[in-house]
Amino acid sequence: MAQPGSHVNSVDNTYRRKWDREEYLERARERADEEDGRLKPKSKVPPVQRKPLKHRDYEVDLESRLGKTQVVTPVAPLSQQAGYYCSVCECVVKDSANYLDHINGKKHQRALGMSMRVERASLEQVQQRFETLKKRKVTSSFTEQDLDNKILKQQQEEEERKRQRREKKKERRKEKAVEEDLEDCDQEVAAMMGFAGFGSTKK
Repeated sequence: MAQPGSHVNSVDNTYRRKWDREEYLERARERADEEDGRLKPKSKVPPVQRKPLKHRDYEVDLESRLGKTQVVTPVAPLSQQAGYYCSVCECVVKDSANYLDHINGKKHQRALGMSMRVERASLEQVQQRFETLKKRKVTSSFTEQDLDNKILKQQQEEEERKRQRREKKKERRKEKAVEEDLEDCDQEVAAMMGFAGFGSTKK
């Protein structure tokens, strides 16, 4: 505590800072302009209209490379790397489940120009579909004559298989007989020469 009568040099810390209001108002206006610029779209482009989702008109090939070995190099192009290659998205997926997920997914469908919405069918389209399915069912109906023909064909194929089996058995018997004759001949030659055998342990 300072004693009365002693002179102490002290710092004036009661100074209040004075703000330049015009400078800060200008900064606030600039910041508000920037935020408005970010919120507003830069150009009013109409949204892209994509086609509705359609079913595939091709078969997905998942089994062509099944069970095959392949040398994998890090410098090979994407289409020759291990896994399933998507030429639309230019990516490689490592297994078939993920490949199916990819080709059914949003990214792939957008690259094909389709949205994930399905086109709503009208009553006429549904009726036409029923008509075509009925016609297909009528033309592919199975008659008794078709059944008889199918049974006859299967019987003929079975007889042919049995005949081929019999022929193979006969050929095997002939081959065995020829081999036995050669063995008998070898034993006779060995006996004439005074050997007990030619040293084969096979009987």
